[in-house]
Amino acid sequence: MRPFTYERATDPGAAATALLDGTDAMFLAGGTNLVDLMKLGVARPAKLVDVTRLPYDRIEHRADGSVLIGATVRNSDLSGDRGIRERFPALSQAVLAGASGQLRSMATTGGNLLQRTRCPYFQDVTKPCNKRAPGTGCSAIDGDHRDLGVIGTSVTCVATHPSDMAVAMAALDAVVHIRLAGGDERAVPLSRFYLLPGDTPDRETVLKPGDLITGVELPPPPDGAAMLYRKVRDRWSYAFAVVSVAAVVTTEAGGSLREIRLALGGVAPVPWRARQAEGMLTGHRPTRALLLAAGEAEFAAARPLPRNEFKIGLAGDLIAASVRDLTKPTGSTGSTGNFTREERG
Repeated sequence: MRPFTYERATDPGAAATALLDGTDAMFLAGGTNLVDLMKLGVARPAKLVDVTRLPYDRIEHRADGSVLIGATVRNSDLSGDRGIRERFPALSQAVLAGASGQLRSMATTGGNLLQRTRCPYFQDVTKPCNKRAPGTGCSAIDGDHRDLGVIGTSVTCVATHPSDMAVAMAALDAVVHIRLAGGDERAVPLSRFYLLPGDTPDRETVLKPGDLITGVELPPPPDGAAMLYRKVRDRWSYAFAVVSVAAVVTTEAGGSLREIRLALGGVAPVPWRARQAEGMLTGHRPTRALLLAAGEAEFAAARPLPRNEFKIGLAGDLIAASVRDLTKPTGSTGSTGNFTREERG
């Protein structure tokens, strides 16, 4: 074990000062990912600055229908909040789909957004990994990449972002509130908060040293919106997504899609907003043929590896099944949206 010091921050300014005092320090929130990485030797901080006592542990439902979720709100409190369950059910479903009850009782909103990839080579300090040690190479490309990314990746990194919660927040147009190290405030749409790997896979977000997430704001959901979070995984519980989707839809009287938002997990280094599919579907009735075509269009620029190419078809089916379920007439007993091999063509 590598010795480290522990300091509990008393206010946001003290937290930033403690992190920037010249030592190799890291913020500690729930710690459910950080502690694991410290045990593996991937994270080796000389100091942990505990921010769990800072005043960011509230869920504020506003009169305009928006909500501000504090950065230290526990995942268990978030998923169980009545307003979240009733008005943002996709978020509650996503949180419940992640980890175990014990971990949800420790994990925080900010910590969940900042959790690191579960790529096996990132977690194995004996293997080259550009995310962990820039310039050493990506072992996953020629190795065990079945669970890794197919879109948004680069020749330097094919890791995926592991968060379920972040995928739902991406579909809900979330905005991340940040206290900068110098004390100023900044609000960043979640769609711009994460960075694609490019040539610098070790840089994952727009945060700089000393910056602190203070909360996440969700705008009011569209009037009449239906939403869900659906996750495909290798086992029923305590498993990361092979592919997941968060879908938010509103429909016109004739059945066409007035608005649709789609975000995917398990396929990219970031929560992937499916803009191409959204554009194809908006304003149209979600027929089987159109849904499958939209899924194909979304992955036109994909760069799958030999053992994870199946994710493209799986993601398309998942989008189609989710949209069809959300637009199914009330009381319908028809198809669940899962297509047979013949229907997929």
